Amino acid sequence: MRYGFIGCGNMGGAVARAVCKGAGAENVLLANRTPAKAEVLAAQLGCAVGDNEKVAQTCHFIFLGVKPQVMPSMLAQIAPVLAGRKGAFVLVTMAAGLSMARIRELAGGNYPIIRIMPNTPAAVGAGMVQYCSLDVSDADLQEFLTAMAPAGLLDAIDEKLIDAASCVSGCGPAWAYQFIEALADGGVAAGLPRAKAQMYATQMLLGSARLVLESGQHPGALKDAVCSPGGSTIQGVRVLEERAFRGAVTDAVLAAYDKTREMGKG
Repeated sequence: MRYGFIGCGNMGGAVARAVCKGAGAENVLLANRTPAKAEVLAAQLGCAVGDNEKVAQTCHFIFLGVKPQVMPSMLAQIAPVLAGRKGAFVLVTMAAGLSMARIRELAGGNYPIIRIMPNTPAAVGAGMVQYCSLDVSDADLQEFLTAMAPAGLLDAIDEKLIDAASCVSGCGPAWAYQFIEALADGGVAAGLPRAKAQMYATQMLLGSARLVLESGQHPGALKDAVCSPGGSTIQGVRVLEERAFRGAVTDAVLAAYDKTREMGKG
């Protein structure tokens, strides 16, 4: 197997879906602490199921999809297997707060590493995935990027910035969903049926994000274009400013960043 996943939770599963599209499900092996979860996902994707040791022994790209607090014990478990391997392999970590140097230390060897910060929209091909690497060959990196392409947009970034990046695009979906839910609640309060309010809010956010990306305009300029003088939109903007909307969002990113850095000290 070329691609193995240790951990098939929300994030690991989202990335596995993308890799099955980019590299072929026949080249993907899944393992999970709860085997039934891996079996259900494998049945959906058409790939194989094994255990942590099998992934560590047989796969070229080994995706470490467990939570940061679980990473030390999991890597201690597979470290002897990795040490006994004869051929080359690449560790791919997606654990928030844990540097590539720390992953090497826990794995017990100076193995080539790719560190990624994906988000759950990768499951539908609309993800934002930052990545950096350490001692990975050009050929391996290119193969990895090709396999990951169906996940969405991939962007190379210095490792010193990856924690900050994860707090924008990795944590951001949760806040986007809160915003969609709040917009829909407002629509319901104004008389819309729930299903329509949710559809309108979701499509609005999707279209607005696309317009920022494709137009290249500053979000502030696009906001101003919607705010007619004396109109209803500017009154809503005024209320959001009074309630410190932008400050609250900025503080949410910084709170997530502080927590990410704290997890990396463990």
